[in-house]
Amino acid sequence: MTINHHQSFIYKRSLLLLSICAVSLDCGIPPLNTRIVGGEEAAAGAWPWQISMHRGGGHVCGGSLINNLWVLTAAHSCFLHSVPPEQYTLYIGRKSQQGANPQEVSRSVTQIINHPDYNSETSDNDISLMKMSSPVSFTQFILPVCLAASGSSLHAGTDVWVTGWGDIGMSLPPPENLMEVELPIVGNRKCSCSYAITENMLCAGQAEGGKDSCQGDSGGPLVRKQNSRWIQGGVVSFGIGCALPGLPGVYARVSRYETWIKSHITENQPGFIKITSSGTDSDLSASFFHVILLPLLMYFLLLLFTNRVLLKSSYLTRPFTK
Repeated sequence: MTINHHQSFIYKRSLLLLSICAVSLDCGIPPLNTRIVGGEEAAAGAWPWQISMHRGGGHVCGGSLINNLWVLTAAHSCFLHSVPPEQYTLYIGRKSQQGANPQEVSRSVTQIINHPDYNSETSDNDISLMKMSSPVSFTQFILPVCLAASGSSLHAGTDVWVTGWGDIGMSLPPPENLMEVELPIVGNRKCSCSYAITENMLCAGQAEGGKDSCQGDSGGPLVRKQNSRWIQGGVVSFGIGCALPGLPGVYARVSRYETWIKSHITENQPGFIKITSSGTDSDLSASFFHVILLPLLMYFLLLLFTNRVLLKSSYLTRPFTK
């Protein structure tokens, strides 16, 4: 994508207004993201809020830039109490974990705020804030994402995107470049048949498997495009395996934490926008009976019917004996 002089002027002017007026809603509009559908390897600048969190010289988790000083990630990514914040390094504007990244900047971490009700056993409230050592300047490759406001709805079947450098297969090495995947939301009632989830969680994944977040993606964003803005609705949390049939990924539900986030970020607050899903939530009618028992019942009825047909067929074709 190229930008002419007029577009460049408008872009720089918007950044100037942001710095002067501290408009928190100037979020979620990446000028280099022109995609509509498809793709596996993300283009440079496509997801300018994506964070690569390093510890011990390597990538360990993802995160998202939510203003010029704060990063949103998963609590389990930062739950090593013996590791001081200064041992984490955050890379913003990065595309490759091995190649050159001329557009990136790095920051150390000065403060980590895990949610006070985070439960490492159940993964409930798996959300955390990281304060960087100094603010970053916004560019076409470094911009904050909007956050889902309280009352947001992500109905079953709603398409979302997940990005990260996590494993692309359970027996394959992590990718070098930032990856992206489009997934449908799985309603909580259906998801609860696979996991013990709470209202603070949401799920996403294909029923047949094959696409998912995985190890190394933890803490990264699940986003939804609404009008012209990208809004983060989830934080990569946990799952069983990766991309397995019937086992979607589980995410912390960002809209449940608007008050908590605002209580810790009192200046230049992130932009919160309510996500609305069109249509009705088909998951509202889902239950253990609909998701598990009914398919099993239909399977056994089909099996019984098939066996009876085969049995009848065998009698019809059996030769007569004297």
